[in-house]
Amino acid sequence: MNEVLLGKRKINPFTKPYIIAEIGVNHGGSIPLAKKMINLAKRGGADAAKFQSYKAKTLASKNSPAYWDTKKENTKSQFELFKKFDSFSEKDYKKLASHCKKVGIDFISTPFDHEAVDYLDPLVPFFKISSSDITNIPLLRKISTKKKPIILSTGASSIYEIKNALKVLKTNKIKNNVVLMHCILNYPTKNENANLRMIKGLKKDFPNNLIGYSDHTSPDSNLSSLLAAFILGAVVLEKHFTYNKSLHGNDHYHSMDYKNLINFKGNLEKIFSLLGKNDIKKPITSENISRKNARRSIVLKQNIDIGEKISENHLICKRPGHGISPIHWNEVLGQFSNKKMEIDHILRWSDIKK
Repeated sequence: MNEVLLGKRKINPFTKPYIIAEIGVNHGGSIPLAKKMINLAKRGGADAAKFQSYKAKTLASKNSPAYWDTKKENTKSQFELFKKFDSFSEKDYKKLASHCKKVGIDFISTPFDHEAVDYLDPLVPFFKISSSDITNIPLLRKISTKKKPIILSTGASSIYEIKNALKVLKTNKIKNNVVLMHCILNYPTKNENANLRMIKGLKKDFPNNLIGYSDHTSPDSNLSSLLAAFILGAVVLEKHFTYNKSLHGNDHYHSMDYKNLINFKGNLEKIFSLLGKNDIKKPITSENISRKNARRSIVLKQNIDIGEKISENHLICKRPGHGISPIHWNEVLGQFSNKKMEIDHILRWSDIKK
């Protein structure tokens, strides 16, 4: 079975999903607010609070156009937008990691440059790679040298690009410790563009990797997109997280809040219970009484004498299933009775000569 250690949890296809509250830069550059959001993520039931570690000058050129909905976030330059939120330093991330440890939630931050990879390494239990860097070979190589589990988003990627990224990551014996995240690189993603069936496609194309889902749709109160993704097989679920969904700009407009998360966790518990612990079809313990009483046995529908040859005229199938199962119907026909039996007798193997 594929299994990956994320923080203190071992994740596999039969565990509850690992939930990442993507705070990103919704803290607006405020350490107190970032800590407040960590607390809210923990309160909501997330496994990890995730940030983004970058500097605008190493991330985007000054002539980099927007790829988000500018009606929701009106900054039209990537450089200008990222510049607004790149104030946190290595020291700040250490503070946030320490606070996460105190609260009891995993600290994660996506590195966007080599420097961030190095200073985040002692702070994070695994690395998250952005969809935008799936073709960034130097960064993939750098992250792979840390030999930690990796969550790789696949937004806007082809199968070839995903395979190539995995090939690069495996050069340092990362092997199957890479979770592939289905993702659509739209901010926000329209429901009709979410394409959650791609989760099943990734499971088929990459059977040796666990599959997750990073969501950018506008959330409803139940976080239906995450529930659907889990049912389809996503074992890691990530969504942007905010303290106030009414705020304008940046990622607030497609984020969940802790109330959404609490509601989602309640529904998730029900679905997790419904899905069960095994995908191999077989009778379960609670069905034993039903197998005995609701199934049928071969029963006499007329009296029969000792030594009489048994034909279909003698037999009917009735409940309970305490006698010979009708699955052996053809084996019973043509046999001879060992004793005299009356109508409605439930036939047993000891009643006939074989």
